[in-house]
Amino acid sequence: MIIKELVVGPLMANCYIFGCAETKEGVVIDPGGDADRILLSLADSELKIKYIINTHGHFDHVSANGKIKDATGADILIHPLDAPMLGSLSSNAAVFGISVENSPPCDQTIEEGDTVSFGKFSLKVIHTPGHTPGGISLYTDKILFVGDTLFAGSIGRTDFPGGDFNTLISSIRTKLFKMDDDVRVFTGHGPETSIGSEKRYNPFVGLF
Repeated sequence: MIIKELVVGPLMANCYIFGCAETKEGVVIDPGGDADRILLSLADSELKIKYIINTHGHFDHVSANGKIKDATGADILIHPLDAPMLGSLSSNAAVFGISVENSPPCDQTIEEGDTVSFGKFSLKVIHTPGHTPGGISLYTDKILFVGDTLFAGSIGRTDFPGGDFNTLISSIRTKLFKMDDDVRVFTGHGPETSIGSEKRYNPFVGLF
């Protein structure tokens, strides 16, 4: 198993390279900027990227979609409810005074219960709306990528268009917190955490 984390873009989002060490196939999760750094890390790992997976459609997680796709030929995957956001990244980022290019459209949409397979791994797609309507998490082998659904000691913002606090809390409690305590949680911003730690100490979700 190969997992590399890169903090990218002006909002310091976490981009993950997740690969199979045996087959050298992999995926890029949330390439939010700094495409050249991501591509250099891919070259160092000698991985062939099969998919670019977006956990949600905010510009700070998808802005390098186009350059990574051009360089690797990988398909872009996103939930159908967030897919339209890929065409409006420029206007959304401008609100923050940031200039980005729109993403190409997705090649495939993914929903609750789907699996994304590469090498000897399969990532299970879990629909975790609340931060955005089409937010997803990805799970395999005690590894969970959550995008901006859950952070170490915090949760994703719900004051953007399409966000909803109660929906987000429900996603966390009914889906993520049903997992084992020792599941490693790779977040969209900030440090890694675990399901057990967030159950016990996350003040936004409450004791579970």
